[in-house]
Amino acid sequence: MTDGAGGWQGGDGPAARRPTMRDVADAAGVSKALVSMIFRGAHGPSEATRARVLAVAEQIGYRTNRTASLLALRRSKHLGVTMVVRSTFHAELVEAVQAAADEIGYQIVLSTVSRTHDERRAVETLLEFRCEALLLLGPELPTAELTALAQQVPVVVIGRRMPPRRLDVVRVAEDQGMRQVVDHLVGLGHERIAYVDGGAGTIAADRRRGYQGAMRAHGLDGQTAMFRGGSTEEDGMAAGEQLLTAPRLPTAVAAFNDHCAVGVLDRLSRAGVGVPEAVSVAGYDDSPISRLAHIDLTTVSQEPQEQARLAVRAAVDRLDGLRAGPRDTVLSPRLVPRGSTGEPRAD
Repeated sequence: MTDGAGGWQGGDGPAARRPTMRDVADAAGVSKALVSMIFRGAHGPSEATRARVLAVAEQIGYRTNRTASLLALRRSKHLGVTMVVRSTFHAELVEAVQAAADEIGYQIVLSTVSRTHDERRAVETLLEFRCEALLLLGPELPTAELTALAQQVPVVVIGRRMPPRRLDVVRVAEDQGMRQVVDHLVGLGHERIAYVDGGAGTIAADRRRGYQGAMRAHGLDGQTAMFRGGSTEEDGMAAGEQLLTAPRLPTAVAAFNDHCAVGVLDRLSRAGVGVPEAVSVAGYDDSPISRLAHIDLTTVSQEPQEQARLAVRAAVDRLDGLRAGPRDTVLSPRLVPRGSTGEPRAD
């Protein structure tokens, strides 16, 4: 029995209320999502945990909804998908996931990650909606949490490198894609190639490593220059300001993603610096904004349709018992040259 503000109380007095699933979770010391899985009979929780939660539920007087229990006996055929709400690349991936799911008779349930709705809440929402498997787009949760989640429900991570043999992953070789950008710029004659970083996270680290490795492979270690950036246009604009105040303006800039690159383009344009006449600029993701005629951004395609198809298939194969062990599927990215890159200016 729990008392205090917001607590439940047994008995028949006016303060009594029916215990909720949250009360069971708090009393058992587990997550609400795990309690939901146990009540709906989902695979994943251990027998010891299942027995303990059911015992706690009985002790505090929780009663499951019979209609929901009956529904739990049937497959929902729902795939839960998380996405960062401000990411246009994630939007492309979601559209491709929906198409792939439609082809095999599954539906997707979308849960967004935003400033007010973090990734943990997004995942818990999907579990409460009885999603049979989760497809997580570029998740930032710690590896240990993702691994634990995969013990409860099939999980496919899209776009993020994970330690081997932990859970299903579908991704592109991020470092290889950034190497392609540097190779392209060097092929045009550039040597002073700056990089606008993407901040913390595995994806940012992989792209940063790709830039550094490519510069080193071309013997340009002494020309390496990295500027603080991020994933948004605002981050790119701030990095563009740093570029303009640097002792020497580079002849080319590779940015963490397309949105960051567009911010760099905007700041250079406002300063009267021509692209690509004075500075070449390249991004990453081949997002819709990069294809606009007045942007025409050289970038890298992550093949979102193929990533989505393989991710959906990985989840369904796991649900249908066709595969037990985790699989790491790595696709090759593809450089998309456009008009924002050209030969270096003559100093």
